[in-house]
Amino acid sequence: MQAVLLVTIPFFALVLCGFLAARQRLLPEQAVPGLNAFVLYFALPSMLFRFGAQTPLLQLLSPAVLSVYLLVAVLLVLFTVAMTLSNSLGLKNAAFGALVATFPNSGFIGVPLLVALMGAAAAGKVISVVLADMVVTSSLCLALASLHGALGRGPGQAARSALMSALSNPLAWAIFMGGTMGALGYRLLGPADVVVRMLAEAASPVALFTVGAMLYHPPAPGEHRTTVPSHTPSGFALTAPASQVDEADVASVSSAGWLPTQPDGHSTTRVEPLPSRMLRGYTQRSAHQYPQRFQHTQGSTRGPQILTAALVKLLLHPLAVLLVGASARALGAPLTSFQLTVLTLVAALPSASNVSLLAEREGADTRFIARIILVTTTLGMASFTLLAWALL
Repeated sequence: MQAVLLVTIPFFALVLCGFLAARQRLLPEQAVPGLNAFVLYFALPSMLFRFGAQTPLLQLLSPAVLSVYLLVAVLLVLFTVAMTLSNSLGLKNAAFGALVATFPNSGFIGVPLLVALMGAAAAGKVISVVLADMVVTSSLCLALASLHGALGRGPGQAARSALMSALSNPLAWAIFMGGTMGALGYRLLGPADVVVRMLAEAASPVALFTVGAMLYHPPAPGEHRTTVPSHTPSGFALTAPASQVDEADVASVSSAGWLPTQPDGHSTTRVEPLPSRMLRGYTQRSAHQYPQRFQHTQGSTRGPQILTAALVKLLLHPLAVLLVGASARALGAPLTSFQLTVLTLVAALPSASNVSLLAEREGADTRFIARIILVTTTLGMASFTLLAWALL
């Protein structure tokens, strides 16, 4: 246990440092996207490129590893949607909840942590998981979300959009380029190799620090976009801060800051966060002129769904991978004990923080998603450490 703790504690301590830096305003909120961009476009691709170049191609795309992992991912996505779907949550949010429950933080945390625990040989298996989640798991959940019409397009189009998003992801290209160069026997020389190595060495600490900062400042937490009817008696559509319309009753409207906008026909208009200088208070009588009810649901009413998704991520996901992998080995699948251990530990990682970015882009409830990520990251240190101690 002591050997495992010596590896895991520094990693999660860096996450805590990022969280505290953001909370104490040592790291301005405006700096977090910059850190995230540095990790996503420079540091992490460099690290994955180096591992990809040093790993045989069959280890990067191992059929046995991918089959076991993807089978579990598909089953758990369907299970999580079935367990969390309700009238208040909706299929779109349930699908994104399933994504965050089955998408481990294998890029920002998994690669450096598993390599530190199990050596460079673990990198290829973790990279396989990164590719599987970016291409298959994300596409499946976006397709499920679109079945309710939540994204305004069909499942096929949603899946294609997710696939194109994965193909435009710099991590995927870094893995592809590194694997190709390794397979052809090429390698970087001179200053190019030094630059890539320096960026790769910065990936782990900066990525972990950024994860912690994003936990305190997730993309628009509680300010997710919701809609209101535009056919008001005055002919105006209304826009207000989403955080001020948590209650679905007219009384709450009187205390919200409203900003009338021009009519928008019979469509709907998004509720967006507004600068305080633009807010205009309406009287109680003015508020009662607009009897429509908002579609925003408080995150506090979704405690059971948050807990369910967190339990799936931290307990059921690694257990299912372990059981399915052990069964596959018993049936003769070419899956080694080392590969199964790596897969199980990857599945035990906290939820990927970038899912909240995807949820915000697609108009899902980012508060719901951010709270799942916060819970799994907070509890993940203990659960991951215990599982690593049991398996290693």
